[in-house]
Amino acid sequence: MMNRSLRIAVADDERDMREYLQTILPTLGHEVVAVAETGKQLLERCRATHPDLVVTDIRMPDMDGIQAAAEINRDRPVPVVLVSGYQDGELLKRAENENVMAYLVKPVKAGDLTAALGLAVLRFEQLQAARKEAVDLRRTLDERKTIERAKGIVMRRLGVDEAEAYRRLRQQASDRNLKLIEVARTVLGADEVFQMLDHT
Repeated sequence: MMNRSLRIAVADDERDMREYLQTILPTLGHEVVAVAETGKQLLERCRATHPDLVVTDIRMPDMDGIQAAAEINRDRPVPVVLVSGYQDGELLKRAENENVMAYLVKPVKAGDLTAALGLAVLRFEQLQAARKEAVDLRRTLDERKTIERAKGIVMRRLGVDEAEAYRRLRQQASDRNLKLIEVARTVLGADEVFQMLDHT
C-alpha cells in the first residue's frame, strides 16, 4: 500500500488516457506535475519539473516511452511505470535495461495503478541502495589500497615495520584531525615529489 504522496509525470498520446491519469492520480493521493503527449515532451517536462516517478505509455510519436525513460534516467534516476495497450515480449525485453520498475496493460484500473506505483517505488529504492552499496564498497577498497601504498612508503622511507608505519599514519591523522585516507594521500603526493626531485 502506497502511503507516500508522489510528484508524478504522465505521458500518453491518447487524450483519454492522459485525462484519466490526471483525474485518478490525485484521488490516490498523488500530484501530477507534468503531462506530455510525446516522448520528447515528456523528457523536456521531466527536466523542468523533476518528478518522483514517471507513468508513460510505450508507443508514442517521435520517441517511445522506453527511449524517453532511458533519457530521463541519464539526467536523474527516477522510477518508471510503463503503460501499454499490448503485451509485447520484445518491448518488455527492452524495458528491462532501463529504470522501468512496473508494467501495466490498458485499461488501467485504480487498484492496479496503486499496486504498480508502490512496487515501482520499492524496487527503485532497493536498486538505488544496491548501487550506493556498490559505490561505497568500491570507494572503501580504493581507500584501503591507497592506505596500503602509503604504509609501504613510510616503511621504506623511515625503515620501520608495517605495524609501526600504520601507527604513525594513524597518529598523524589524529594529531592533525584528518581522516587516515587524507594522510595517506598526502604521503603519496609527497613521495611523488621526492621521486621527481631524485631525478632532477
